[in-house]
Amino acid sequence: MSPGPDFLIVLRNSVVSGRYAGVASALGIAAGVFVWALVTAIGVAGLLAASAEAYLVVKLIGAIYLAFIGIRALLAARRGDYRPDPDAAANRRSGFVAFRQGLFTNLLNPKCAVFFIALVPQFLPAHPSVFGTLELAAVCTVANLLWFVTLAFGVGALRHVFTRRRVRRVLDAAMGTFMVGLGLRIAMESS
Repeated sequence: MSPGPDFLIVLRNSVVSGRYAGVASALGIAAGVFVWALVTAIGVAGLLAASAEAYLVVKLIGAIYLAFIGIRALLAARRGDYRPDPDAAANRRSGFVAFRQGLFTNLLNPKCAVFFIALVPQFLPAHPSVFGTLELAAVCTVANLLWFVTLAFGVGALRHVFTRRRVRRVLDAAMGTFMVGLGLRIAMESS
């Protein structure tokens, strides 16, 4: 629930493209959480945490991706040429883009691997069954999905305020700056 890259992606996509895109982002994040929970349960995430090189690669790719999204938001704020809602075909495309952004933001965040390595093993027996592993992954996924869908609907309900040109420019500038800063911070912090 704490603000981080996943929170910002849902927030921005809900403001820019509405609830549909916010929910699509939430679904992407939930898919990423499911993947992290599964790979942690089978031990793959432990390899990532144990390998400084693999961790560094994921960290840098994630930092670059966050900076890329942040730069796009900053450029949108600079241009300020916001258009009315897109038609249905463009809305479907924005849903896919939002899903992909949510998925990549979550999967490219090495802190998710560390979080799941610290959390998941405590809730699994020494020799977990496939069902037990899937059950734990599903619980993590559903909890994240519920939170981010709630966020998307909350922001979507206030979208009429957020879509005003001046407010939108300020939000894009703030979120873009925060995303670029977060990307730089992730890239520069030690493992």
